[in-house]
Amino acid sequence: VQACASDLYDLSQEIWKNPELAFQEHHAHKVLTDFLEKQGFRVDRHYKLETAFRAVYGKEGGLHVCVICEYDALPGIGHGCGHNLIAEVGVAAGIAIKAAIQDLKQPVKLTVMGTPAEEWGSGKIFLIKDGCFKDVDFAMMAHLFTFNVSRWRCLAIVTGEVIYKGVASHPAYQTWEGTNALDAAVLCYNNISVLRQQMRPHHQVHGIIQNGGTHPDIIPSETKLIFYLRAHSETELKKLEKRVVGCVEAAALATGCQVEYNFKTDASNLIQNNTLASLYERNAENLGVTNCPDKSVTGAISGSTDMGNVTHVVPGIHPMFALPTDASIHSRHFTEEAGKREAQPYALNQAKALAMTAIDVICQSQLMDTIREEFKQDLAND
Repeated sequence: VQACASDLYDLSQEIWKNPELAFQEHHAHKVLTDFLEKQGFRVDRHYKLETAFRAVYGKEGGLHVCVICEYDALPGIGHGCGHNLIAEVGVAAGIAIKAAIQDLKQPVKLTVMGTPAEEWGSGKIFLIKDGCFKDVDFAMMAHLFTFNVSRWRCLAIVTGEVIYKGVASHPAYQTWEGTNALDAAVLCYNNISVLRQQMRPHHQVHGIIQNGGTHPDIIPSETKLIFYLRAHSETELKKLEKRVVGCVEAAALATGCQVEYNFKTDASNLIQNNTLASLYERNAENLGVTNCPDKSVTGAISGSTDMGNVTHVVPGIHPMFALPTDASIHSRHFTEEAGKREAQPYALNQAKALAMTAIDVICQSQLMDTIREEFKQDLAND
């Protein structure tokens, strides 16, 4: 990793200087695949999705390790979630694992998987549905955060779209001829706001009125709201969705509007495999990475990621690592920090810790039995 440090920094900078939104990461796709090909990987460009890729090294018949890259940016902010560094960490970890296995007699297959659209669109879900993880034994990636947290717990998320349809009329003349779709939208929003008082601590609902009408002098005939619903498991999410639907339908009933709604699961909750996480923690600590001791941070459950879906089909880990800044992720300040050379030691340490964790499992094959058993138990308990 250190031997490639300068090239890895240049790679990260190319992605950082050219931020691209979900499913539009064409430049990032090119520079990442070109880089991995030069490093001796067999690269499948445009793998299942236009801006996804698969880079493979090694032999079939043994363990199959998958390291994941993300590289999409945020609208208007750029890489405020540090995906340029996440991609760099994935590539660097892949290079390190490749170097470790190339002289092994036992067969090992390594895949560096490029997954677009984490911020919006859940690219990993499409790859899962296409069977891209079906022969993977375990998957790993690291993500930026404001603290070092090895076992961060993310929530399952559903996106809800609600459309109210009424009847337009003049608000100062024959108002009784109209049916106000904006009233329905406002009632829906307020119903859900009141619901929050009775929601469980890890149930979350947040949303916007995306369309509230077109002109003050026209009673709106159609309005639209978008909501995100989150909970710590898909089972809990279904319960929350049922309560939100009640709020949605009540607003339609009260105003006489018609309502159409659709709730779609975007990401599953994240399951951190205990054995993999323990190995990672030991390796990270040996590299000088200190995990946050504050239980209010380490015990929190927040945010969502499509890596959660991956951890429902294969064992995996998704540690969070910090940069030396008080900037919050998803901010312009954090975008600046993610592009600084000072961020490099922190990213490269994560790559090393992930690689060392993978090598531990490769060299101690009995660990895989424990990992698989934990995975089955975690799914049963979820």
